[in-house]
Amino acid sequence: MTTSVVSPGQLRLGVIFIAIAATLWGTVGIATRALFLISETNPLSVGFFRLALASPVLLLATYVTLGRAGFRIQGRDFWLMLGLGLAMALYQVTYFAAIERLGVTVAVLIALCTCPVMVAMLAAPLLKERLTATVGVAMVLALVGTVLLVGGGPDLGRDRNEMMIGVMLALGTGLSYAFVTMTSRALAPRYHPLQPISLGFTAGALMILPFVLAGGLVLDYPPLGWLLLLHLGLIPTAFGYILFLQGMRTTSATVASILTLFEPLTSTVLAWWLFQERLGQLGFLGAALLLGAMFILMRGDRTS
Repeated sequence: MTTSVVSPGQLRLGVIFIAIAATLWGTVGIATRALFLISETNPLSVGFFRLALASPVLLLATYVTLGRAGFRIQGRDFWLMLGLGLAMALYQVTYFAAIERLGVTVAVLIALCTCPVMVAMLAAPLLKERLTATVGVAMVLALVGTVLLVGGGPDLGRDRNEMMIGVMLALGTGLSYAFVTMTSRALAPRYHPLQPISLGFTAGALMILPFVLAGGLVLDYPPLGWLLLLHLGLIPTAFGYILFLQGMRTTSATVASILTLFEPLTSTVLAWWLFQERLGQLGFLGAALLLGAMFILMRGDRTS
């Protein structure tokens, strides 16, 4: 059996790739909120267009880079890629619906800051990564932080039932995102980064299409709306996930999930700047607890 050795330079490059990808993903919530403001769209339509616009570009890039070999997938890995596509489809629907109900700041912080905790818990049985007592502490902090964040989040005029639905959707986003992270980690050593995302995203677009058609596919957008949809499909999705999976070649699932904190940081700053979404005192405390949970995980991973 051969053992691959990863140099410090490769480790740093992997971290940089994931950090850039996460920063690009931080623009997704802002673009989605803008789409809701300038058009009568719905979460299903936005999620479908994000995947559908990215898929042809990714498939073409796979063919140009790898030729026909790019579409030769082992049987077991084919199902993993379908699972990645399903997780991405669920991620779209729950994420955009949560943003519609909670606003960008709260939806992003809950969805993405709970994701590393879910990854750390699930990576033990699925990826054989060591589960320590720090994960339990991080989980408690994340749960308390979520409650405080919802109570101290920006007032968007929603009733409590709508907010609770939004919280459940955001937690569903975090769970879907955790499966994307772990599936990516499992596939990264055996495939070029273009292969899982091109096939997985195409599968996700096809999976979500029947539900979009049943719920009403929105095609009436102003020019700015189509530009925002193109941005969602090409920049944070196609380009962002290429960087992410390339970085996953040399980065553990837990560390990668921590680096994705650049996403909620970018989203929160942009939401404050563009939409004046501001947290109350309880909201800031909740956000601090969520971030604290992430740093506990980061320290534990560094020690191990």
